[in-house]
Amino acid sequence: MLFLYNLLIIISGFFLKIIALFSPKMKLFIDGRKNVFALLKEKINPEDKTIWFHSASLGEYEQGLPVIEKIKEKYPAHKIIVTFFSPSGYEVRKNNNVADITIYLPLDTKSNAKQFLKLVHPELAFFIKYEFWLNYLNELKKLKTPTYLISGIFRDNQMFFKWYGGFYRKALETFTYFFVQNENSKVKIEAIGFQNVIVSGDTRFDRVNAILERDNSLEFIEAFKKNQPTIIIGSSWPKDETILIEYINQAAASVKFILAPHNIKAEQIENLKKAITKQTVLFSEKENKNLADYNVFIIDTVGLLTKIYSYGTIAYVGGGFGNPGIHNILEPATFGIPIVIGPNYSKFAEAIELVNLGGCMIVSDKEKLKQIFDRLLSDQNFLSEKGKICRSYIQNNKGATSTIINTIS
Repeated sequence: MLFLYNLLIIISGFFLKIIALFSPKMKLFIDGRKNVFALLKEKINPEDKTIWFHSASLGEYEQGLPVIEKIKEKYPAHKIIVTFFSPSGYEVRKNNNVADITIYLPLDTKSNAKQFLKLVHPELAFFIKYEFWLNYLNELKKLKTPTYLISGIFRDNQMFFKWYGGFYRKALETFTYFFVQNENSKVKIEAIGFQNVIVSGDTRFDRVNAILERDNSLEFIEAFKKNQPTIIIGSSWPKDETILIEYINQAAASVKFILAPHNIKAEQIENLKKAITKQTVLFSEKENKNLADYNVFIIDTVGLLTKIYSYGTIAYVGGGFGNPGIHNILEPATFGIPIVIGPNYSKFAEAIELVNLGGCMIVSDKEKLKQIFDRLLSDQNFLSEKGKICRSYIQNNKGATSTIINTIS
């Protein structure tokens, strides 16, 4: 089976180069890996001490960031190496200030794994949440490198739990510890023979809780809001906006709306603006405008949403009308504001838990959306109760980072 795995990786690499001729995203995937080994030779000396973190994409990087930061504090003399598999992670965080080197992970061939680990020679290796690359894991095992999975999730549909997944289960012997998010994952991994499992929780809670310690002020948002009730619509897709626009257009003038769409292509932003009948301003055109005169503020840029949530009375988090589902609900939750989402959230444990607790509310159509928004805006006790549930949820689940750091010490 391992032979077939290696053959599949080689064949995939060949076809990805062809796809890259027609796909800009795949071109980044291929081109970004061309100079990885040359860069490592340039940046890492044989005598350097290093620690390696691997994340699939942006979400996993953000999830692992609290651990990366603490490891950097604990081992200040070590170089921190961060690798990404996906362009959507690398291109956004390639200039981060926590890692000494941020690069794409070369495809998981035997030769790539050997060369990468020879150049990086990490004293510790961390995989965030998932992505179990067999050749890298096998080489780490040969080198006897302490290797950790952090914020891990295990599900029945993974290869480890299939009758034909023996070669995958063998690769798990690499790990010194599995730090998993929940008891269910612990039970599953123990059932296939591993006892080095700790339920640490999800490091994302530490990540979002730390947001409260930074300066989240934005003068232009303060100028727009003017202490009026404000609904933040974050990471929305057209299917979300279809049910939101009618509410925005008929809402009282005293209610403000800030929209931060997931896709900020000019054409889609323009179509969104045209569909809204209220006075609307774009972030890109805010200069020399009296922002308090507008009812709707469309954020046609990236990187501001987390801070914007701090100004919210209510948060609507998009994605719940599509596949795979909703975006990050933990960021608004940490600010203690009620959250409203669409119906597709079953793949997200934090959403399921927060819905069950009552801090997150589900809408399936325009009528339900209006009902929930109107009650939250008119009933201060209801609004406060839902917000407190969200804030308490974050506080009650933080601490995974400390568990991980204390265990590996």
